[in-house]
Amino acid sequence: MKPAAPGLYSGVVTHVRHRPKRHRLRYRIFMMLIDIDQLANTSRQSRLFSHNRLNWLSFYDKDHHRGSGLRNWIEGHMLKAGLSPDGGPVQLLCMPRVLGFVFNPLSIWFCWRKDGTLAAILYEVRNTFGQKHGYLIPAPVPNSAVVQQDCDKGFFVSPFMDMDLHYHFRVLPPAAATVLDIRVSQDGQPMLDARFAAQRQELTNSHLARALISHPLMTLMVVAGIHWEALKIFAKGIGLRPRAPLPVDEVSYIKALPS
Repeated sequence: MKPAAPGLYSGVVTHVRHRPKRHRLRYRIFMMLIDIDQLANTSRQSRLFSHNRLNWLSFYDKDHHRGSGLRNWIEGHMLKAGLSPDGGPVQLLCMPRVLGFVFNPLSIWFCWRKDGTLAAILYEVRNTFGQKHGYLIPAPVPNSAVVQQDCDKGFFVSPFMDMDLHYHFRVLPPAAATVLDIRVSQDGQPMLDARFAAQRQELTNSHLARALISHPLMTLMVVAGIHWEALKIFAKGIGLRPRAPLPVDEVSYIKALPS
């Protein structure tokens, strides 16, 4: 396992809710794998993608952190978590802005060491109330092809889900393909299974143009889709949960389970 070059990942998001009533959704989206130290070069290589300025597709640092720079931000959190960053690649798998608009329910930060091993993953979660929170989890040692990690839920996301839930992540880091499986459980019983599975393409103008044509206004449709699915869940008689307070810290530091 080693970091892949920046790329475009087109695939399918699926959610299957098991309890108290079954609900399923399926949408096609694309995400970009971005190396935060190569953004200027990635922008120069494409007429359709820009860094920190408007284009058909764009990436703005402020969508993820406002302050001292993305590397300083992520490495600062690694230090607080007891990890020792050595300047290895930091990659972010997320949806770009499309015509200036973006909403990322989940962005995934891959923090690598210079020797090509994975140090940690940060799961950056957003809700539709304008809030975000991260879960920083050290990678298992030794690394394996598929990364498995766990943490308790600490951030309010869906008004139809309780807070006393547990997340189990199963991640195939981006390469020729990427897969993210999240099992949400309560008292050991599965509540929801979410998956993103995608194939890699080069970040060429033609591939980006096809993604735009196939997914016009994608990020706006993500928000519309969230609210449409919420209406369907509510119609099934699943009640609303009160919104929990935002965690004091912007990132939760999770201890790795013994390998």
